[in-house]
Amino acid sequence: MPDKKNIFVFGLDPFHLEQAKCVRGAENYEFHGVLDHDEVVQPKKYDIARMIEEADATLRDFGGTVDALISHWDFPASTIQPIVCRRHGLRSASLEAVLKCEHKYWARVMQREAIPDLTPEFAAIDPFADDPLEGIKVPYPFWVKPIKGFSSTLGYRIDKAEDFYEVLPTIRKNIRRLGEPFNEILRHADLPDDIAKVDGNHMIAEQIIKGKQCGLEGYVHEGHVAIHIIVDCVKDTENKSFTRYELPSHWPQRIRDRMLEATKALMAHIGYDSQPFGIEFFWDDETDEIGVLEVNTRISQSHSEQLIMTEGASNHQVAIDLALGRDPAYCRDEGRYKQAAKFLLRRYEDAVVERVPSEDEIQAVEERFPGCKVKISVNEGDRLSDLRDQDSYSYECADIYMGAKDQNTLLENYQEAAHMLGFKFSDGGTFEDVQFEKKRF
Repeated sequence: MPDKKNIFVFGLDPFHLEQAKCVRGAENYEFHGVLDHDEVVQPKKYDIARMIEEADATLRDFGGTVDALISHWDFPASTIQPIVCRRHGLRSASLEAVLKCEHKYWARVMQREAIPDLTPEFAAIDPFADDPLEGIKVPYPFWVKPIKGFSSTLGYRIDKAEDFYEVLPTIRKNIRRLGEPFNEILRHADLPDDIAKVDGNHMIAEQIIKGKQCGLEGYVHEGHVAIHIIVDCVKDTENKSFTRYELPSHWPQRIRDRMLEATKALMAHIGYDSQPFGIEFFWDDETDEIGVLEVNTRISQSHSEQLIMTEGASNHQVAIDLALGRDPAYCRDEGRYKQAAKFLLRRYEDAVVERVPSEDEIQAVEERFPGCKVKISVNEGDRLSDLRDQDSYSYECADIYMGAKDQNTLLENYQEAAHMLGFKFSDGGTFEDVQFEKKRF
């Protein structure tokens, strides 16, 4: 029997280890963690230099063969990965190709060159300038967001200049939390002069793209671009915070085809290869126009459970196959359910968490809905406004992964599960009905 392949995964914890083991041929792999989960996901401080050296040492000092290094997390793991892979001769996209996706300004420049009709107007903003909006020609309303960020942190809709200057103190106070660590990553890359001037402590203003949102997850292998899933990213009724990621998509096939062609053009232009990616689009069903939002440089752990439910294997399969030099043969429709989603249970008003579900209550939900998994994101006594890395409009309290035979059943089961959990808050409120609207396509 051949030796098992050693697969290293950033921030591996028990929950995601079980996902990784839900791949075909899992018996042929040994999984190993690189960096602790807490310092990869939501650390109080990012020490990039130490994290790179620790990841490097983990591989260097390993007693067996190092066959692959993969990530299902965003920054910093997604940008440390190509640096460490380059040092150890492992397959991955280049750091520069990764940054052409993750540096939001550089990404927009690439998109404007490759798919100009799908790229909104944009401009870089230095929030520490005397007059940050001087010379900005992006018409109102627009979004501002950090050059490097996630979970919509420090992202704001700006309808007039006064809106920007109202949030500017908050931006100045908090942007360096990710900006400085991202600058440390940029020092490892060969950057064009015009990109080097826009560092991690900058913002980007982007023309607002209207419509529904979805994400395509795919990969590039030896120059061939393939898409293995399309996920509908559904927001609340105010169109501000995500409430679920649902698959398969309900969008028309002709729109999916247009997104695929745009994706092929963009990823080829970037020079991205040997790695998974996720790309997000908007579609305005009134004008039939589509626009590109952003590209992520990894599989999404947010989609792994849904894919286990619908396809019969986690998307870790894609990351592992690529890292081992294989073209993934992935979608087989061998799962238990036809429809699945990750629901993000949110509160929109600040309060103190007075009660979270007990283990017995969580188990009752998971038994009531076979295949369901519940992950609680808060603790009793937490003030929601003190939570790190939340979006600018709401607070995520739990994730609920569910599958069902169809969309109607899926949404109805979620509402029942959410109320069964029995959260309580200091203001006497619960989870607003705004997020329970049944958006169908």
